[in-house]
This record gives sequence, structure tokens and C-alpha cells, in this order.
Amino acid sequence: MKPRIPHDCWVFACDGGRALVIRNAGDAERLNFITMDSIVNFEPPTRMMGSDREGRVHQSAGSARSKVEQTDWHEQAEERFVANIAGKLSALARDEDIKNLVLVAPPRVLGQLRRQLDPRARSVVTAELAKDLVKFEVADIERYFSN
Repeated sequence: MKPRIPHDCWVFACDGGRALVIRNAGDAERLNFITMDSIVNFEPPTRMMGSDREGRVHQSAGSARSKVEQTDWHEQAEERFVANIAGKLSALARDEDIKNLVLVAPPRVLGQLRRQLDPRARSVVTAELAKDLVKFEVADIERYFSN
């Protein structure tokens, strides 16, 4: 079920590399989303970040070797981005005196946001939607919540 977006409710749409902060200047029946901020993480893909091959470890006894899994640099960059965004969102909730906040993110990112928001920001979250809407235009997001 889609959450209701009342007047002056803030919608925060995020994935691992983008965030969109929107405020409803309309009312619950006639939404009028205004973009307050748009943040993009410009991290290169994993293949451009790390080494070419996984490392090998020699066992202390015998001649067996084990492959060491390569670090997922892209996943680490996403985690840093979400932590940074959670900090900004916490500051925004405090500085703008937000009363209603709707979080929209893929399930994994939503879980990371939940853990990293400060208590003040968590207290104003009125709904969560486990969807990836951040790649859509603001008008399309508005239509999604209107239907």
C-alpha cells in the first residue's frame, strides 16, 4: 500500500548512488512535489576500482592454495554514500523542523538508512516504501503517489 503524502511532507528517495529530497507543497489529494536537493555519487564501477585478479594464499602445511575473494569496492562506496546521506538527512530533519518524512529506497538501502538515522530523524519517519524510485522524474514519482 502506498503511503499518504500530506501537505509539507518530505519524501526521501535513495539508492546506493543517488538521493532525491522532495517536499509536497500541495495537499494529500493534489500533490505538488518540489525538489529540495538531488545528490549523485560519482563512483566508478567495481571493475575500475580494484585489482585485476583475486589473490592467492598458500597453506602453512602442504602445497594447497586458496583464492582470496576480491573486495567489492562498489559495495563499500555505496555503504559510504548511504552513511553520508543518512547524516545529511538527520541534519535536514533537525534544521528544517520536518514533521513528516517518507523514506523510499530498495530494501537493502532502506535497512542501512534505518540503522544510520539519528533518533530525531527516525521519529519523523511516517512511512517507508521498499521501492527504487530515485531514477524516475519528479513528475513520475508524484504520479506514482497520486494513483
